[in-house]
Amino acid sequence: MILTVVRRIAGFVGVILSTVRHYMRPLQTFRILLWCKHQIRGVEVKYVDYEDYRFCYFCRGKPGAQPSILMLHEFLFDKDMWLNIIKYFPKDLHVVCLDMPGHGQTTHLLSESYTAFAQAKRIHQLVEGIGLNQKPFHLVGISSGGMVAGVYAAQYPSEVCALSLFCPVGLQYSTDHGYVMYLKELLEIANSFDIFAYVLALKQKEELRTITKTDMQLLKQYSEDWRPHKLYFAKYFSDSTDMKSRYSLHDNMSKIKAPTQIIWGKNDKATDPSGAELLAKAIPDSQVHILEKCGHFIILERPKKSATLLLEFYTSVCHTAQNKKLG
Repeated sequence: MILTVVRRIAGFVGVILSTVRHYMRPLQTFRILLWCKHQIRGVEVKYVDYEDYRFCYFCRGKPGAQPSILMLHEFLFDKDMWLNIIKYFPKDLHVVCLDMPGHGQTTHLLSESYTAFAQAKRIHQLVEGIGLNQKPFHLVGISSGGMVAGVYAAQYPSEVCALSLFCPVGLQYSTDHGYVMYLKELLEIANSFDIFAYVLALKQKEELRTITKTDMQLLKQYSEDWRPHKLYFAKYFSDSTDMKSRYSLHDNMSKIKAPTQIIWGKNDKATDPSGAELLAKAIPDSQVHILEKCGHFIILERPKKSATLLLEFYTSVCHTAQNKKLG
């Protein structure tokens, strides 16, 4: 009852803010709107410490008989990237959305390594810290988060009962022209720290207009909110795209044992959709979904379709893997 009242109040506040936001500081409005969205979605922001390192995540639902879901966002975003997806999830499904190492409210350290393997090791600390690995869980990742998710599944196979990858980076193609261009564009973003400009440019390249004005406004505010952390993101970018880490998913995809779902936008101009075929050939138990009229930011462009595909896969795979450890 109390939660219902809070969510109704949050929705009312959101409507008020959308009307008066021109009279408020954009960053202040942005943070209040995110708070409202958290209340409406029914998520709870939590923290867990590992030695001198702090993880931030939000969750909804409680661990139970069914597998939990852990979701990893992409470079330059944070856990809130998943809010539009979990809108379509059952309320009792236990979902954990993490601020990736060096992002959001998770610890930022210039001395930290941000290679895919280092991030997977850090995330394993979180998983152990909150007891998520008491039974296998469904791991989901997008773009750079997809690369880390794939490496995690390869390194800790007994913990992952299912893996969903949205347009992951970390693959090596016969020609790297498209990916090299993507890396160069990301480097410019790391230097200019304008996520909004990058997304807008990418959508123009893809000739699609599928991200809502509200989400584009949120992206614009991300740019302002994270500008002070430019050095951390530059370090993150440098480590994760170093030759030792750049093809981490490609080098480990044959080690992935969990049933795997691969989702790609057909119009993706950041990562080559042919990567779906590469992964499918290397992972025996896999399925591929290529979304028409969809670009790189799948979960922002097609949140309902993304949620539907995830839930269908979860139902078909995870329900048969309850409390089962993969060898």
